[in-house]
Amino acid sequence: MLSQLTTAFATKKALKIISGLNNFDYERVAMIAKAAEIGGATFIDIAADPHLVAQIRQITTLPICVSAVEPQLLAEAAQAGADLLEIGNFDCFYAQGRYFSATEVLELTKATKNLVPNLTLSVTVPHILALDEQVALAETLVAHGADLIQTEGGTSSNPQHPGVLGLIEKASPTLAAAYSISRAVSVPVLCASGLSEVTVPLAIAAGASGVGVGSAVNQLHTEIEMIAQVRSLMEALAGIKQESVRF
Repeated sequence: MLSQLTTAFATKKALKIISGLNNFDYERVAMIAKAAEIGGATFIDIAADPHLVAQIRQITTLPICVSAVEPQLLAEAAQAGADLLEIGNFDCFYAQGRYFSATEVLELTKATKNLVPNLTLSVTVPHILALDEQVALAETLVAHGADLIQTEGGTSSNPQHPGVLGLIEKASPTLAAAYSISRAVSVPVLCASGLSEVTVPLAIAAGASGVGVGSAVNQLHTEIEMIAQVRSLMEALAGIKQESVRF
């Protein structure tokens, strides 16, 4: 299971479907997980709740990543069977006026690695930092044990145009972060937040080894719609030629 994930990152075909850090609704998360697997996604990202992890483990063979900003929750989810840990999905906090500094993210990383030293750890770099500060933080996080770096920024963008141009505008902050960070660190970079089937290829071209998609899937109403969207995202990844994954 994890070997397939490693291969997906190595070939720049990794797709993570995100159900939401604050989504504890089993029926909803189960629908997203089933759609992700049927649609061909590489892994799923769910809230770091031990009971939820145990339930979702029963219905999917995909690797389960859990997200939280509390190291103890991540450790408990790891004991329940999570395959990867994620410090991030900060987007849901920004509307509450809650922001994460570079120092805080680093301390969360250290605390999580201390509690769960042997599980793969992904850490999101907050988009509220200036781009050079994002790069510096990413380098520091890797030095302290982060195995993956995730970018974000979709909630900060304000597209001015409809259609394809608007989708590119929405993704521009996370694309810029992926471009800059991927050239500074030796671990895979997962580009997330504000992506669509239009901008997934741009994320890979920017240097990302995979993409994370949340609202484009988890805000749909039916499993059939979700499956179709996941397949579209996978087709966008599959259509990328390896010799052209850099600008």
